[in-house]
Amino acid sequence: MKKIKHIEQIADEFGIDSKSLEFYGKFKAKIPLENINKTKKSKIIVVTAITPTPLGEGKSTTAIGLTQGLGKINKNVALTIRQPSLGPVFGHKGGGTGGGKTTVEPAVDINLHFNGDFHAMESAHNLLSAMVDNTVYRNIIKDFYPENITWRRVTDAEDRSLRSVISGTGGPTTSPIRSTGFDISAASEIMAILALTDSYKDLRERLGNIVVGWKKDKTPVLAKEINAVGSMMALLKDAIKPNLAQTVEGQPAIVHMGPFGNIAHGCSSILADQVASTFADFVITEAGFGADLGFEKFMDIKVRQGGPEPFCAVIVATIRGLKWHGGVDIKNLMGKNNKAIIKGSENLINAIRIVSKYGLKSVVAINLFPNDTKEEINLVKKICEENNSVAIEANGFSQGGEGMIDLASYISNLDENEKGINLLYENKESPINKVEKLAKEIYSADKVSWSPMTRTTLRLFESQGWDFPICMAKTHLSVSANPKLRGAPVGHTLPIKEVRVLGGAKQIVTLAGDIITLPGLPSNPNAFDIDLNDKGEIINILST
Repeated sequence: MKKIKHIEQIADEFGIDSKSLEFYGKFKAKIPLENINKTKKSKIIVVTAITPTPLGEGKSTTAIGLTQGLGKINKNVALTIRQPSLGPVFGHKGGGTGGGKTTVEPAVDINLHFNGDFHAMESAHNLLSAMVDNTVYRNIIKDFYPENITWRRVTDAEDRSLRSVISGTGGPTTSPIRSTGFDISAASEIMAILALTDSYKDLRERLGNIVVGWKKDKTPVLAKEINAVGSMMALLKDAIKPNLAQTVEGQPAIVHMGPFGNIAHGCSSILADQVASTFADFVITEAGFGADLGFEKFMDIKVRQGGPEPFCAVIVATIRGLKWHGGVDIKNLMGKNNKAIIKGSENLINAIRIVSKYGLKSVVAINLFPNDTKEEINLVKKICEENNSVAIEANGFSQGGEGMIDLASYISNLDENEKGINLLYENKESPINKVEKLAKEIYSADKVSWSPMTRTTLRLFESQGWDFPICMAKTHLSVSANPKLRGAPVGHTLPIKEVRVLGGAKQIVTLAGDIITLPGLPSNPNAFDIDLNDKGEIINILST
């Protein structure tokens, strides 16, 4: 492990009374909710990015580095980021604790069983599954049948064999046979609820409003009718509390909850932001994937549901990423190609456009790589200036906080946003209108194609009074629903194949295309290399 401070010292320097913390060893702690002052305001900087490429843009590394950079110029700063999921850690993507000289520590612990939060969340989710099956088996709720259960189970492993399963074998001693499946834990509604709740009281209400299925007359069956809420609350007693860790340079890092940005809402918890805002003047947070996914959801879901309003947005871009969006093959990204940068910058300009639509200023962080030339960097800066933004070099991976001082200084001197933020739609708009507005104004689609019963189902949701925001489940590899379309495609069609309601998380999930909610392991997963050496040290966990 890199040399880091005792977590008690981090808490004292941050201003939290360390006696109030719940310690998990020397370098991790839980922060009880009584430490939060919800009236305290800070400058929230949300870090987003261009549409991801196969090589990654270093969004987490940039967020961590910016935190370290603000620390270098003596600003009172804290970081809030998501907890990594074991699926990507053992799969292909790797962990979520940064890289190089910009990391959150203890990285190995955070990337694995970090303070037990995911275990508690999965246990609560799957306990509810068992109680729903038991309710149907015992005919406790009239006209609630096995085929009308919608609540699936979750696992944190990338296990494609569990995507679609037949559960039960029927007969007098087992549950009725039915078709169901598993989702990845990061897509669990309980994960989303923990990321959006602000108190134990609110958590209880949200858990009770989870829709687990439908009666014969098209009325929803809620978790509170299953009598499962009390037991779930007991399991989630500590998982609701944000976790205190640190950057490798000693700034406080609050790591809490980890919904995916493509199939869930992709943001760390509101409680984490509230803790950070209580004690820091600047709070750096991160939204999953690109501006068309994580950032849009940060605004239309997280901020709408009570998250602190952001001060500005940082858009992470790489020279090689812009070349990729300009049509260059992955093998040729190191070669000089200004034409491809100009073409690929359409994606960056689109990200700037999306940020400005919400009333925020944007700053582009050019995450540097050794092969980047001054000519290429200046070209990107010029493009940003022509599109009402500014681009600043970011070299946190190689230099740590020192390599982020220019970006940190610029952001610390930005004026307050006096006009306030904009959200894309009103709560009372119909869910169909909300989807069509997303398609047109965020994804630049010409139209939406609706699979059979999707609009009918949305009208059913609307009739229940569920005026929830839309959580678009969509490929993260394109602004469109087609992962092969690079850059900033226009004139395409957004296909809505399925819709789901998350009554507790207060979201309507729309699946745009053939979206997989439980990934499978790749042909050469990270699990081949992760190991425990003879000294008892876990090795070979990749970080991003």
